[in-house]
Amino acid sequence: MSTNRTTRRRARLALAATITAAAALTAPASQAAQAPTGKPSPGASGLGDPMFPLDGNGGYRVDRYYLDFDWQAPRTPFEATTTIRATSTQALSRFNLDFAGNTLHTVTVNGSKAGASREGDELTVTPKSPLHAGRSFTVKVTYTADPAQTRHRDDAIEDYGWIPTPDGTVVYPQPNGARLIFPANDHPSLRAPITFRITTPKDRTAVANGKLVSRTSAPGDRVRWTYDSEQPLSTQLVQLAVGDFRLVDSEGPGGLPLRDVVPSALVEPTAEYRGLTPGHLKWLEEKLGPYPFNRYGILVGDTDLGVALETQTLSLVPKADLLGTKVDAERNMVHELAHQWFGDSVALESWSDLWVSEGHARFYERLYSEAHGGDSFEAAMRAAYAAHDQWRKDFGAPAEPTEPNLFKRMRYDGSALVLYALRERVGEETFQRIERAWVSGFKGSTAGTQDFIDLASKVAGEDLEGFLRPWLYGSKTPPMPGHPDWVVNPVT
Repeated sequence: MSTNRTTRRRARLALAATITAAAALTAPASQAAQAPTGKPSPGASGLGDPMFPLDGNGGYRVDRYYLDFDWQAPRTPFEATTTIRATSTQALSRFNLDFAGNTLHTVTVNGSKAGASREGDELTVTPKSPLHAGRSFTVKVTYTADPAQTRHRDDAIEDYGWIPTPDGTVVYPQPNGARLIFPANDHPSLRAPITFRITTPKDRTAVANGKLVSRTSAPGDRVRWTYDSEQPLSTQLVQLAVGDFRLVDSEGPGGLPLRDVVPSALVEPTAEYRGLTPGHLKWLEEKLGPYPFNRYGILVGDTDLGVALETQTLSLVPKADLLGTKVDAERNMVHELAHQWFGDSVALESWSDLWVSEGHARFYERLYSEAHGGDSFEAAMRAAYAAHDQWRKDFGAPAEPTEPNLFKRMRYDGSALVLYALRERVGEETFQRIERAWVSGFKGSTAGTQDFIDLASKVAGEDLEGFLRPWLYGSKTPPMPGHPDWVVNPVT
């Protein structure tokens, strides 16, 4: 990576262009209705994100997804339908959906058969008649879903997509595995509410983000489960699981509804650590302000995949985390809970902004752990400081990741170190005001790295760009405020 001013300016302009495009896609309906008409043309096949250029699509905004899944048995393909209610933001001759790996059957637009072609993860849809700008339209896609289909990354994500369990399935959509589950506008900056309608055998329970709306009988001695996400969410935060689950209800601070989803055999073995959630919520609310959603809970993953995930309102935590030591369990539980503020409520504008999400989750995870029997936070940050130049070389600076290294150490402890440095620079009180301003000011919206720099400067009453940019983009780690004895190890 280059740190010269011209290169950085070009990178900022490119990011601004990407953010402008994403903002246009998520503009309110009143703005979409005012979009210029003109000759119909194809919607963009991607947003141009530096990590995944073809993720997301142009020319329309998704207003709601409806997912209808006729789930059968573990590792068994089943029939699925995704209905998308959307609004065109330009006159469209055709448009794209992100969709991968499932057997496609039919595509209709406003009830009429549409042309459909696939190349890689892109499903191109050509309506029978062009779509006028600012108009609502409905896309319906029928397909066969495969609940054993995964992809792999050589970083902290490991396997993602559909993850089989002994009696069902869970979903790991991060970073862009939602397209293995349903056709979507699959980019973290694009959010929409989701209605889930999942039919299962009567001895299985289906769960998803948000609120259980109904549980009704279905033909063939089956059960239909309907969930409403309640708030819009990014596709990378979708959860949909089926299994021999028990739903364990309780209350958090202020009567917040808590719902844990637990494999029947693991209800008692995991009860002690799951019972810590109200205390975690109280601790984080004292630091950050009110929890940003209507409910929360933990989905205990009956899988050997050792990855926890911040799926919105229902964090996925592997069983091993809840069957081990209390310190390790709480670190992961607090990490995923902190994400509900950072990454879920305040969504990423681009994948280069992942440091904001993962850095904050690691920061509060380590801060909590130190106060509850874990390792020294300062010692962990000093170790991260020593390794920071090496991580910059191997994985990219915190806000300049490379795609293969997106979920490597720099986005976790390496990014928490940036926040630690900011706290040392401005002081504890100002830092907490910055944090609260971030989660309250951008609640329910998207924000990026420049937004964080600008907000931190405003709250602190001083221009922090010259301080934060070298930490976030430079090839060399700056001195740590207040710790002149901290040393960065030589790069090998």
